Amino acid sequence: MFGYQVPEPDEAMLISGGKAAGDVPFRVVTGHGAFVTPFFRKARFLSLSMAESEVTEACVTRQGIALNVRAVIAFKVGSDVESIVSAGQRFLSDQSQMSVLVGRIFAGHLRSIVGSMTVEEIVTERQKLAEGVLDGSKQEMAKIGLTVDAFQIQSIDDMKLGYIAAMAAPHNAAIQRQAQIAQSQADMAAAEAEQQSMRAQAEYARQTTIVQAQLAAEVSVAKAKADQDAAEAEQQSARARAEFSRQTKVVEAQYDSEILVAKAKANQAAAQAEQESQRAQAEFSRQTSIVRAKAKAEVDKAESEASQAGPLAQATSQREVLAAQTELATRNAELRKQQLVAEVVKPAEAEAERIRVLAQADAERTRIQAEAAASNNRVSLDQLLIEQLPQIVREAAQGLAKANVTVLNGSDGLGEIASGLVSQGLAIFDSVRAGIAAKPETDLDRKGISRGPGDR
Repeated sequence: MFGYQVPEPDEAMLISGGKAAGDVPFRVVTGHGAFVTPFFRKARFLSLSMAESEVTEACVTRQGIALNVRAVIAFKVGSDVESIVSAGQRFLSDQSQMSVLVGRIFAGHLRSIVGSMTVEEIVTERQKLAEGVLDGSKQEMAKIGLTVDAFQIQSIDDMKLGYIAAMAAPHNAAIQRQAQIAQSQADMAAAEAEQQSMRAQAEYARQTTIVQAQLAAEVSVAKAKADQDAAEAEQQSARARAEFSRQTKVVEAQYDSEILVAKAKANQAAAQAEQESQRAQAEFSRQTSIVRAKAKAEVDKAESEASQAGPLAQATSQREVLAAQTELATRNAELRKQQLVAEVVKPAEAEAERIRVLAQADAERTRIQAEAAASNNRVSLDQLLIEQLPQIVREAAQGLAKANVTVLNGSDGLGEIASGLVSQGLAIFDSVRAGIAAKPETDLDRKGISRGPGDR
């Protein structure tokens, strides 16, 4: 807005040209703005920020000793209207003169206060010196509208006269003496601690050597005992393996003899079945020849009678011939049935019995071998039996191949025969498994030979 001005937060706006309140020659505005009428009012700005002034002054103490004192003053224009007016009337045109004037004021008071004190007081009581300078300059600073925020004595030296150093010499000697005493005491304590540590290390080494010797002796005894136990265990294991091998060989020999006996019995049964089949076939051939001769004689007789008789007799004769042929067909069918039983069923049953006996013997031998070896479980025994199943079916098929079989219903009949062979082999396999699983006590148990964990 035209004519409206606002001072900065660290500034005071001084408006002249108008009537001010009270005895103030001009209007002071801080913290807010004001309207300045052009041509009739004039606004100037006075900084309220902190300023700094350094003082380096050669001062003479009460003892006549010259000291070089360096100090720093931090000051600013006061925040009240009276201080702003006083500072504005003095420094508004050249605000940089504030630092120069403050330095001169504090230099004079510094010389005055130092002249009333000794070197010892100045060195040991710097705060007293600073408070004296502040108290002496406070009234003058207030007159020019300034306030002091801080006054610090930075350094004090005797301009290489050596007085301050000589003053510190007794204290330095005492401190060095105390330091030497403390160092000697520390060295003595360190030596004692080192000796104690060496004694402790020697004792620890001695105890360690004793413990190591004891441990070595115990380890030697334990190793000797372990070697002795291992040797005894090895001997027991060797004896157990030898006894197990001996018992296994005995059992295998017994079962080998049993298997040989079973095979001999099976071969004998098969031979007997073969002989019976041959006798049945011979009897069938003889009966067939007799029946055919009788039938032919009767047919010839009927034909002879029919040729001698008339048409009626011929018809009767033909009826009798048909009846005789029917009876002949019936007898042929019965004889064929007996022939099939003799040629197929009996040999097949004998061969199946032989195969079953052999399969049982082989299964029993396999089970005994598995129990003697003590390393196979029930699954291994079933696997061995399954491996023998094709051999069982093959033996049955070979037995059937030796028989004179007539298939009446073609491929269906062949399929039925093959299915029957496989079913018979599976039945033998199931019977062998059931016989082995149902047997509560084996010869190995009776002989005292333990079985493996998988055979239980």
